[in-house]
Amino acid sequence: MHKLKLDILFHPLKQPPFGHSAAAAAATKSFNATLHRLSSEGFHHHALLTYNSMLKSSVPPDPFTFPTLLKACISLNLLRHGLLLHQHVVVNGFSSDSYIGSSLISFYSSFGITEDAQKVFDTMPERNIVPWTTVIGCYTRTGDFEHAFYLYNSMLHEGIKPTSVTFLTLLSGVSESIHVECLHTCIVKYGFVGHIALLNSMLNVYGKCGRIEYARKLFEWMDEKDIVSWNSLVSGCALVGNTEELLTLMYRMRSENSWPDHQTYGALVSAIAKDGSAEFGKVVHGQIVAAGFELDVHLQTSLMFMYLKCRNMDYTFKIFERAKDKDVVLWTTIISGLVQNERADRALEVFQSMLCSRIEPSTTTIASALAACAQLGSLKVGTSIHGYMLRQRMAIDTPAQNSLITMYSKCGYLKQALIVFHMIKNRDVVSWNAIVAGNAQNGHLSMALHLFNEMRIAHQRPDSVTVVCLLQICASIGAYQQGKWIHNLVVRSYLEPCVKIGTALVDMYCKCGDLDSAKKCFDRVIERDLILWSTIISGYGSHGKGETALALYMELVQSGLTPNSIIFLSVLYACSHNGLVDHGLNLFDTMARDFKIEPELEHCACIVDLLCRAGRVKDAYNFYKMKFPEPMANALGIILDACKTKTLEELRDVVAKEISELDHEDAGRYVQLAHSYASMGQWEGVGKTWVQMRELGLKKLPGWSFIDLHGVITTFFMGQTSHPQQEDIMLVLKNLSEEISERLHCLLSELPRDILSVIFNSNFPPASNRLTLPAITRHSMLVASDLLKESKTYFLLRSEIVKDPLPIMATVNIML
Repeated sequence: MHKLKLDILFHPLKQPPFGHSAAAAAATKSFNATLHRLSSEGFHHHALLTYNSMLKSSVPPDPFTFPTLLKACISLNLLRHGLLLHQHVVVNGFSSDSYIGSSLISFYSSFGITEDAQKVFDTMPERNIVPWTTVIGCYTRTGDFEHAFYLYNSMLHEGIKPTSVTFLTLLSGVSESIHVECLHTCIVKYGFVGHIALLNSMLNVYGKCGRIEYARKLFEWMDEKDIVSWNSLVSGCALVGNTEELLTLMYRMRSENSWPDHQTYGALVSAIAKDGSAEFGKVVHGQIVAAGFELDVHLQTSLMFMYLKCRNMDYTFKIFERAKDKDVVLWTTIISGLVQNERADRALEVFQSMLCSRIEPSTTTIASALAACAQLGSLKVGTSIHGYMLRQRMAIDTPAQNSLITMYSKCGYLKQALIVFHMIKNRDVVSWNAIVAGNAQNGHLSMALHLFNEMRIAHQRPDSVTVVCLLQICASIGAYQQGKWIHNLVVRSYLEPCVKIGTALVDMYCKCGDLDSAKKCFDRVIERDLILWSTIISGYGSHGKGETALALYMELVQSGLTPNSIIFLSVLYACSHNGLVDHGLNLFDTMARDFKIEPELEHCACIVDLLCRAGRVKDAYNFYKMKFPEPMANALGIILDACKTKTLEELRDVVAKEISELDHEDAGRYVQLAHSYASMGQWEGVGKTWVQMRELGLKKLPGWSFIDLHGVITTFFMGQTSHPQQEDIMLVLKNLSEEISERLHCLLSELPRDILSVIFNSNFPPASNRLTLPAITRHSMLVASDLLKESKTYFLLRSEIVKDPLPIMATVNIML
């Protein structure tokens, strides 16, 4: 490409000495013809160089010279040259020319300088329909429809009638149905009902506004229809996802001898992608091949997107490999699709192939590759991509910077994430969400809330993603007060209520133990989905409110929603943890019988747990043998624990043998098996289990807990001695343990011996001995609770059962 050197344009303007003779007019006309030819052929650089030669030859320009030159400046994005051409227009006295004025308005409009475009329009002494239409288009392109319609009304007030181009200009930027309806009325009023381009434009806008019924009526009313008319209606149906009507239109097109083109098929493929019907997509793909559009790069991209949405990787790669001209859009489509389908490793391989193919990635491609690194937690690859961006001096936009923040946050490098965040000039809500979520997910709740507050100070309104992210971290760590503060902020900020925020609030309150607030939040949600129902049912089930969970399930069924497998898992969990055996078994049967949902292994494991907790261990084992096609260590582990509790030695031996024959990499199962052999006195089995565990290189993670202090989460592991305040912690624990033991001994010594025998399954120790509580089964706790309620005493017991030699800690609160 030639380097543009317009020396004369950068020098002070001088009046050309060429006179206004016939020869000068002929020379000007010749140069104008050359300029027009070069512009029409797309040689805009040469057009500007020709103008340079024209000035050097002292040939005077005329009003027909400048519109072509201004068009060249628009195409080449040369603002400075256009401004100098405007000076030439003024010096040569052509400012009043309506044709040049319209070109200047278009020039300023193209560079977003609306104020200067308006000034040019206001200084024009005579304004015909051309400058009026141009200035209206200026405001339409910027989305200022109010001003555009104001100018349209001012034009009518001055007695200038609109043309079809005026209406096409207005329709090009309309996005609301009320505007297109008004323009439709004006088009009928001024007699343009037979103008097919206008009618096609209205069809397109009606479709984009979701007014398919209006588009359909207009389409049926049209006397003449071309392929654009059909495609406009097809695109509208595709936007609302009306696949059935699209098929009807396709058959009707053929019957009326108007054959679908690549745009028709593109709209149809987009609708199928939304619907997610892979089989239907294959049929349409076959039609595309039969019609000869298989090699169209836009259709190839749409087909790949459709198959990715349908999670059909084989067909996606077949189309990709057959594509001859792979552009950056095609590469980006497959990379982003693989990331969305949780195939981040494959996405990075494709990205590497793209770089090897010498295809320069766009910022969207980079953002997708960084999302793959975030998904894998691959800091090494992520920093390599960041380095590539810096070496190539890519113009990094905000979405790419947002992806960098997410990548560094997912890899645990919050310092780097904050550096990138502070480098963003135009932060959007995604930028704030990324940095807030990064801090929250890495356990820095205090910093996350601080950034959230900074977001509000910066007048960036939080959206549902921000709120849901913070509520999820509050739920996971039990940060009740912070969760309530966020809820209060949601109410005061007038955030639009949605099911996502409602679900997050219900989940947070349930996990923090405030079921009343959870139920209030649940009741306020108008349109409830299955995720919300599952959350509230699980919440009540995990807090010992099995009957309430079942009542909510019945309410769900009566509301007309069809429960899915997740709902049944939540209800079965509630039944399992609340001893509702008959209800649980009945629900399990209704899955396949009434709702045609085949139980998965998770549902079967719930039933095993349900039967084991109810003491029906042999029934649980029989159910396991009947429902599990392959051995499952988790289910066998539940049965093994139940066998130890119920002293079923024969069944315990069988289950332990089955577990030992499994090849699994869960260290916890080996520990459980070793404890089982130890309880049976089979020390040889204990030794073999430990040896097998060591040979596999497995190590059981120690038990742990955490505490949130001033927004900082501190984690404690069992047996940990490295904490800087270890001595103080152990001293406090020792004092608490002694005080609890003394108070517990005094309180329990006042209870009747029959209740104590039920609770401890042993004789109560003498007062002189230190009280050490044995492991108390849930069944014993329930029995004791019933006995105590009869004597007007309410007994609440929380026991932390740990499988190590340390004494078992228990906290007992007795409320009379």
